[in-house]
Amino acid sequence: MASIVIASSFAEPKLQPCPSEVKNLPEGTTCWAGQDEAGAYYWVAKPKEWNGNLVLHSHGGPALGKLPKAERAIEDLERWSIWVRSGNALAVTSYRQGGVALMSAAEDTARLLPIASKLVGKTKKVILHGQSWGGGVAARAAEIGGPLSKVEPKIDAVLLTSGVLAGGTKSYDFRLDLRVVWQAICENHPRADEVQYPLWQGLATKDAKMSKEDLTQRVNECLGLNKPEAERSDKQKENLKTIVNVIKIPEKSIQGHLTWATQHFQDIVFNRLDGRNPFGNEHVKYVGSSNDEELNKKVLRYKADPAAVTDFGRDTNPTGDIALPIITMRGINDPIAFVELADTWEKTVAKAGHSSTMVQLYTNDKEHSYLSDAQYIAAMNALVAWIETGKKPTPLEISQKCGMLDSKWHPTTDCRMMPEYKPLPLSSRVPTR
Repeated sequence: MASIVIASSFAEPKLQPCPSEVKNLPEGTTCWAGQDEAGAYYWVAKPKEWNGNLVLHSHGGPALGKLPKAERAIEDLERWSIWVRSGNALAVTSYRQGGVALMSAAEDTARLLPIASKLVGKTKKVILHGQSWGGGVAARAAEIGGPLSKVEPKIDAVLLTSGVLAGGTKSYDFRLDLRVVWQAICENHPRADEVQYPLWQGLATKDAKMSKEDLTQRVNECLGLNKPEAERSDKQKENLKTIVNVIKIPEKSIQGHLTWATQHFQDIVFNRLDGRNPFGNEHVKYVGSSNDEELNKKVLRYKADPAAVTDFGRDTNPTGDIALPIITMRGINDPIAFVELADTWEKTVAKAGHSSTMVQLYTNDKEHSYLSDAQYIAAMNALVAWIETGKKPTPLEISQKCGMLDSKWHPTTDCRMMPEYKPLPLSSRVPTR
């Protein structure tokens, strides 16, 4: 486990009013806030009608920057208030730093657990919840010998929602594909009169900056996303069709993925890997355009540094070695963390010998950041029952019980589970390399 850098500031947990930004916590909720010994900010919330369970949350993103951001913990207290509204205590952390540093975030999650447990009192069950990139954080934190194995109390189960669970060395390949195909057809990131650099490093240098507005302008120049379809030029329409068909991402997620393939790649390469390249596309054949032969001639080719791939994987690739009940859940049309990542994760868990302790759920959703209150509650209820009875639930049973939830959770409209669904391999969407 990586060494923990101690922050210059440390704030003992204080009982204080719940953040005014968080509008939907139950009346009578008790909140505490503080900053841990490594500098991460945290909030802990306990409802008046507490069921005795604690949800320890690992957030997604990740945000960038060296310093922790207090507002990040507040954002997650708001987004994941469902856990408090359904009777659980909730603990959230900002992490001690930004950037694609997965194991340090796993350590920060683990560091919060004894703090939160002491604040809320003796717990019945502790459930670790990871969302999006935080799914990978939680998966690593929960591994045998991982950060959570070194603290008390012990967690009882793991819930991973919309998780990036194929590891950095597989989950981000398509973003390099986006950068090289983008440059082949748009030729504006970088522009011809700007410094040319390998696209795998995100930007030209460690200190280079690109504003959101600048990148948005480049996107709109090439694709016309700021205009109704009827007002886009024929070239913009063709460019958009090429990106959507070749990279297999929906129009609405192009801007986000291009941003991450810029800023996150810069962080990964310069802040995590000393300028080395973990991404390659030497032999990838790109298909789906109006002229694949011409496209592939124009695409820039890169060879990954094997040592960089190893080091990046050491930090970001979950091993699946989790000897606890695990439930995962994701929308089948998630535009950010593709449903096919779940097939890779299933193989990872099987290789580690823990298939018998995992259930994967799929929902008829096209969102990433939040699915529905009812579906989250159904998954959590299934986990708690699994812990208490020792009986592994089936996707069908969880789906049926979702439909039987109290009407206040809107189960008739918000339970969209697809118990028979099976994802295709990641290679069906992202070319293997």
